[in-house]
Amino acid sequence: MKVGFLQFSPHRNDVHANVQRIQQLLEPFDFDLMILPELANSGYLYPSTSDVLPLAESLDAPGEFLTSLQKIARQKDACLISGIAEVHAGVLYNAAVAVDKDGIQAPYRKVHLYNTEKKLFSPGNSGFQVFDFKGVKIGMMICFDWIFPEAARTLALKGAQLIAHPANLVLPYCQAAMRTRSLENSVFTITANRIGTEILDDTHLTFTGSSQVTSPRGELLCTAPPDAPSVQVVEIDPTQALNKHISPNNHLFEDRRSDLYFK
Repeated sequence: MKVGFLQFSPHRNDVHANVQRIQQLLEPFDFDLMILPELANSGYLYPSTSDVLPLAESLDAPGEFLTSLQKIARQKDACLISGIAEVHAGVLYNAAVAVDKDGIQAPYRKVHLYNTEKKLFSPGNSGFQVFDFKGVKIGMMICFDWIFPEAARTLALKGAQLIAHPANLVLPYCQAAMRTRSLENSVFTITANRIGTEILDDTHLTFTGSSQVTSPRGELLCTAPPDAPSVQVVEIDPTQALNKHISPNNHLFEDRRSDLYFK
């Protein structure tokens, strides 16, 4: 399977510009699975929920952003996973959506909201889901979910061979931690981060880029620069993620002692 990430700097308040940039960056590439950053349709910093709602899209009536992703998916015979601002029944979510030639998969709505996101979005209610694409089981999580090991572990226990991770990272720790998430679950991970700077009143955020693909053994298969647009594609063997043995006598999941873990 050819998998990869698209790293760019989404524009606030300009869905059309973001669509055009994504189309331009992806046009030269062939891939089976492509991961885009968190909130790729809208950008990140907004004063209030009412400022984001006009940019959010409903899965029941997809707008320009999701419609454009589906067009790319059909052209490439691929699946694209992107972070979006999603509205459902009048409620705003920070979501990730998988789009392929057949349509839109059920969304993952971000469980662990970071900092001022709590003022804009409602907490995710979808749970951690795994879906099948071309025979590979794929799970989704978003940005700050990385700091909670339970997120990746839940997806792995549900059978995910690959975890798609749209992100708008500002803390410096995640890229290294995702190698551990891969190793401790024996899964591939794709972190698609964004670049650029956003300023709102006294808030000044610089996003860390350095998108990456990691292997079930924690290897860094490819990585992007911290401050430039980048599309990278690497070929992987997803069946490697089916092997959960660390040694002939140690199995990542069978050796768990959940009876002793604190809940």
